[in-house]
Amino acid sequence: MFPEKNQIDRQLTLVKSAMHDCLKGTHVSSLISKNKDFFGQGKMLRSRLALAIGNSNGRNEKELIHAAAAVDLIHGASLLHDDVIDGGILRRGAPTFWKKYGINGAILFGDLLMFKALSLLVEIGRIDLLEELIAKTGDVCCSEVEQELILRGALGTWEECERVARFKTGSLFAFAAVAGADPKAPGQMDALREAGFIVGTAYQLVDDILDVSGNEEISGKTLGTDQQREKTTAITATKNAPAEPMEYIDSMLETSTAQLAAWPSLQSAWNDFLTATIQPVLSKYLSAG
Repeated sequence: MFPEKNQIDRQLTLVKSAMHDCLKGTHVSSLISKNKDFFGQGKMLRSRLALAIGNSNGRNEKELIHAAAAVDLIHGASLLHDDVIDGGILRRGAPTFWKKYGINGAILFGDLLMFKALSLLVEIGRIDLLEELIAKTGDVCCSEVEQELILRGALGTWEECERVARFKTGSLFAFAAVAGADPKAPGQMDALREAGFIVGTAYQLVDDILDVSGNEEISGKTLGTDQQREKTTAITATKNAPAEPMEYIDSMLETSTAQLAAWPSLQSAWNDFLTATIQPVLSKYLSAG
């Protein structure tokens, strides 16, 4: 069964505390108290995934909290940098960090968050998860570089678009899924990693669609920047694209679930996560036009 909502909510409070605590003693800790929209106001999908799978697997709670905090810190850092690159002025319904503190401040703060995220995994002695997060963060950066320096200005193919989505967004979902895995269960980490990649890819493809057809008030962020900056996305990459993109995305979610057929309890938790967390977000985005 999917962990009770109040259990996840309780653990998310601990995740947010861990994110705040790792910045204590730094010169920028005061900025967090002045920017409450930065921590804890997002959907925290990656943390929710790590907690849902880890709870279902009976994993150590402290390790789950640290891993969830680490992945959301990396995600937060990527948003700081993305808003600078895209010129976004709205994030989570509030002015973006760079609009308040300048481009230099946003880049440097993002860098700090990345390294603090890694330190959280060192604290719990999970070197395997540290290596996983370093690799997945590297995948995110490589994908962003490809989208910005190689593909920008070209329409691109659906295959290129999906590859960018897989590594740009799927990588951190993959880490979150692995963070809840049982390392001693043969094949489980690989299956969860792939399931996370697939879900993150689907989520990014819908985000591409949102950038064109969504509503800024509902989404809480600046839209329309992908087309302005001539990015290869699910909207521009029409070559080899599926006739019905949303049906294709729905099938991706089903494929992610199928990865976990060998572990019925995990598969059930995964389905519940999709139903309670991912699918409502996708539906809201798609109806926001």
